[in-house]
Amino acid sequence: MDRKIEKKTWNTKRIMTIAGISAVVLLVGGSILFTSGKSKLNVDTERITISDIKKGSFQEFIPVNGVVMPITTIYLDASEGGRVEQKYVEDGAEVKKGDPILKLSNTDLELNLANQETQVYAAQTQMQISHNNAQQNTVTKLNQMADVDNSLRDAERIYKLDKHLYEQKAIGSQEWQKAQNDYNYQVYRKKLTMQIMKQDTVSTRQQDAQSREQYAQMKKTLELMRQKVADLTVRAPIDGQLTSMDAEIGQNKNKGERLGQIDVLSGYKVRVDIDEHYITRIFNGLMGDFSLGDKTYKLKIKKIFTQVTNGRFQVDMQFIGEVPKTIRRGQTLQIRLALSDETQALLVPKGGFYQQTGGNWIFKLSDDGKTAYRVDIQLGRQNPDYYEVLQGLKPGDKVVTSSYDNYGDMQELVLKK
Repeated sequence: MDRKIEKKTWNTKRIMTIAGISAVVLLVGGSILFTSGKSKLNVDTERITISDIKKGSFQEFIPVNGVVMPITTIYLDASEGGRVEQKYVEDGAEVKKGDPILKLSNTDLELNLANQETQVYAAQTQMQISHNNAQQNTVTKLNQMADVDNSLRDAERIYKLDKHLYEQKAIGSQEWQKAQNDYNYQVYRKKLTMQIMKQDTVSTRQQDAQSREQYAQMKKTLELMRQKVADLTVRAPIDGQLTSMDAEIGQNKNKGERLGQIDVLSGYKVRVDIDEHYITRIFNGLMGDFSLGDKTYKLKIKKIFTQVTNGRFQVDMQFIGEVPKTIRRGQTLQIRLALSDETQALLVPKGGFYQQTGGNWIFKLSDDGKTAYRVDIQLGRQNPDYYEVLQGLKPGDKVVTSSYDNYGDMQELVLKK
């Protein structure tokens, strides 16, 4: 009798196939589940910097370096070229106004002075001779005028007498006509002589004025020449300290060449170098401060030099209030130059996080302090210590401010102690 053979439902091959499919489904599901969550990274808290977000006083400032300089510096340049003949003081000496510093010799200039003096003396002598001649000419003209006056008086007397006699029929018309002609001639002669004297006086005065003006001009030129020779002796224009002296005996100096400088010791200023990035934000009156010997001193911008050299420009700052007693010329000061007034703001300390985030986000700690997760933020102004927080954080929050170099695209940090 035939026996019915039952078909096997779960054979080995089928079981292996179902197991393989299940494994694939589990793998895919696990992958989806894993990738759908946040990427995490374990971080040792001793290797990171955790900072508190707080509200406090904020002032935008930049650190700059300044060099102490005398409040006034007078440069000594050679007014005339020459050879250094004598030095009266050495570099670093304190001098008073008018003190001789050094003497130059210039043979050509001294020879020109001698020639100019000779010309002035010759002009003075010639002017005196011309003046004497003019006086003699005036005396001659006055004598001529006296003769004319005398002849006119005689002609007038005869004219009046003959007129009376002619009216009395005592003389003839011919004699009366002669007396009348003589009188008219003498009147015309006096008029002509007076006109000549007037013209001669005007001419003499003009010549005298021209001579005096020419002489005065020559004397002025002589004084200028004497001043040039006197300038060969370089003198201190003001009280102060002689510095940067560059002259040795026997050395030739050209006209306009720098010989040294005098620093006025009545006070100091600070010459500050600033990056050209801030040139539009710098103006007179901006304040700065620096610390020296456990005390803080204030400075104010007084003058701005807008010329940019090697990416930097300079300003002069003056002391406000007390000046350090130990300060010296050439000393370098580290100054905090304020770019804004002091205000209240939400602050986050500066750190390496900014290089990776650009200030757009930061890792903020959870309330229990066990994790830190990314939050979007907005930063505003900054100074060397803090960023100003505009959005995304509140006072009391804790954030990771150290570098994010090793975090990649992690969304959450698991903090381990």
